Amino acid sequence: MVKEKYKIIAGVDDAGRGPVIGPLIIAGVAVEELKYEKLRKIGVKDSKKLSAHQRRRLTVEILNIAYKWDYKIITPAEIDRAVFYKRKTNVGVLNRLEAEAMAEIIDKLKPNIVYVDSSDVNEKRFKEYIMEKLSLKNVEIISEHKADEKYAVVSAASILAKVKRDAIIAQLREKYGDFGSGYPSDPKTRFFIKKCIREGVYPKIIRMSWKTIGKLKRGYDEEV
Repeated sequence: MVKEKYKIIAGVDDAGRGPVIGPLIIAGVAVEELKYEKLRKIGVKDSKKLSAHQRRRLTVEILNIAYKWDYKIITPAEIDRAVFYKRKTNVGVLNRLEAEAMAEIIDKLKPNIVYVDSSDVNEKRFKEYIMEKLSLKNVEIISEHKADEKYAVVSAASILAKVKRDAIIAQLREKYGDFGSGYPSDPKTRFFIKKCIREGVYPKIIRMSWKTIGKLKRGYDEEV
């Protein structure tokens, strides 16, 4: 007797899009259709609405439920090369980088249907970016804003991405000192970058293409 083949549902999301320090993480989670509701039962939700402890606990449970999962780490150097080479805004370049990384993950997960949290203001355009890079055929892509709030499988991906980035940031703090969250609005992050500017030494963990750097070099230290 041939075993029934269940539909595979996947979700893809990012963590670390806005920071001036650290990598951008893209994560994907795929589950069998019959196990989808288990994600809701364990309490997955948008990672921003969970504590660090809750995210770590849920990660273990998500990986036990998942059919497959995968990560893509986009380094500050990769982001900088793309921004400086294409001479476009950070937003436009990141949309393309994310779409390419998401396509790579979708190809590995091989789902029948995938939900992605659209980074582009134009959901359809973001879907088209992904499809341009996708090798997998016959996969349905649903690109929507706030998908991490609407679909449990995208919430699961957002949790994995956030936990992965948090772990990397913790390692970087051990090596470079406490630079805060890495976000431009964080006083500790700005202090760290200003120290680098004074010393003329820029660790590779900094996204040099961010406008934050230019503003701080000019002595402008508000709303960076």
